[in-house]
Amino acid sequence: MAPLGEGPAASDMMFELGMMYSVGRDAPVDLVAAHKWFNLAAMKGNADAVRLRREVANQMSDVEIACAQRAARDWLRSNEPAPVPAMAA
Repeated sequence: MAPLGEGPAASDMMFELGMMYSVGRDAPVDLVAAHKWFNLAAMKGNADAVRLRREVANQMSDVEIACAQRAARDWLRSNEPAPVPAMAA
């Protein structure tokens, strides 16, 4: 089982989070969060996420889209794998 953000299941998990927030399944509707998760899933190659991110964006203001994009960048920064230290020669 890979943590969220790693492995082949990451795109599917991010897509499901986007769906959860876009339709209010088990959480209140939050288009900023939905866009963020669809954006992350799209970056990992999920074609459905690309389409749904566009649909969600059509319902959002420019400020909301910018907030969602910032949240996705922040998530990527905080979930990057730690650099492997260089071996001393």
